Amino acid sequence: MVRAAQHRSNLPTQRILARIFELRQLNRYEHLHLASLLLANHRLTPDERQQINQIFDQVQAGRIKLVDEGFSPS
Repeated sequence: MVRAAQHRSNLPTQRILARIFELRQLNRYEHLHLASLLLANHRLTPDERQQINQIFDQVQAGRIKLVDEGFSPS
């Protein structure tokens, strides 16, 4: 039963990923959120983990733009 919960999709994360792939951009809050999910070893599905890594790769390659809108450091 516990294993089934570990592989259950995280709906808010899926929405964030879909929006990033659709708009080809992410804001700094989303970048921080996705990095935190990976670094905290959050319960991500293998597909979610692959998509997050793909986003970071595409940011480095310039295919997805990192924007400042929507980020409030306070």
